Amino acid sequence: MTKSDGQSFSFRVLTDELPPQDRLAVLREVYGRTILKAELAPVDDAPVHIDMQVRLLPGVGIATGTASPIRVAVRKEAIDNDDVILLAALSGGSHMQIGSFEESIRPGCAMFVPGGRVGANVTRLGFSYINLRFERKALQPLLGDVTKMLMRPIPINQGPMQLLISYATALQKLDEPLPGNMARMVSSHLLDLTALTLGAERDAEQVALGRGLRAARLAAIKADIAARTELRGLSAEAIAAEHKLSPRYVRKLFESEGLSFTEFALGQKLTRAHRMLADPLWTQRSITDIAYEAGFNDLSYFNRAFRRRFDATPSEIRAAVLAA
Repeated sequence: MTKSDGQSFSFRVLTDELPPQDRLAVLREVYGRTILKAELAPVDDAPVHIDMQVRLLPGVGIATGTASPIRVAVRKEAIDNDDVILLAALSGGSHMQIGSFEESIRPGCAMFVPGGRVGANVTRLGFSYINLRFERKALQPLLGDVTKMLMRPIPINQGPMQLLISYATALQKLDEPLPGNMARMVSSHLLDLTALTLGAERDAEQVALGRGLRAARLAAIKADIAARTELRGLSAEAIAAEHKLSPRYVRKLFESEGLSFTEFALGQKLTRAHRMLADPLWTQRSITDIAYEAGFNDLSYFNRAFRRRFDATPSEIRAAVLAA
């Protein structure tokens, strides 16, 4: 399932929020017939569990999450597309059967499989995954004959595949839907990285290397910074060394979006401080403590930067929380 109107939206499917006796029926109707257009059945009467975050983009769909052992079967009468699907098993793994072909997807591996074919996928215990679905017509110009690259296990921790997985994971952490122009740009980046992963034709490879690789590296660096518990003393040199890039290249990646590495790092610190000031659980901590926790050593600089960013002082944000 993808979007083709240039827009983006996301939603979550969580069976744990449903009464146990209703989970399988709702899952079959909402997720199986409506989203996947497939039949779902638990394996060995295992308790049904799915926690899935879905993001739909122009020509691309992303799904990430966890699932209990479930058999997902596609019948001929339900087929309405010829999409190309990437299934990456982060843990647990699954077993894929398409027509007469069968192949296991082991933890740490991914596989491109053809949509529009009768088949089934059986997930294993502890299954966590990243699933990407592409319209074949979008990939075809970059790859030529797509069918040559399908049904082959690919490690997810190296080369373009690692960047593709990192980029998709970073996108799933966004809380807001992407506006139209950005959604289309992100779709292009995902297609470029997928083309590189599958072995793009020469001219397409040069385009993909220019667009998708840069975007994926920048997304991976941003996700790395956002996930850090300690932002104090963060530098382009340290980040570059961890990502095996030069500091100059890291700075140029940020400059391509019209901001500097320092500005982005400052924004992360300020956002973290604002989140803590607005959290009732932090009301017993002083503003000085929060500034330090967010990565600032100079309280005066923190106050000035905070006011410039949010048009309010830290004390005003704290007062609003206490009043509420």
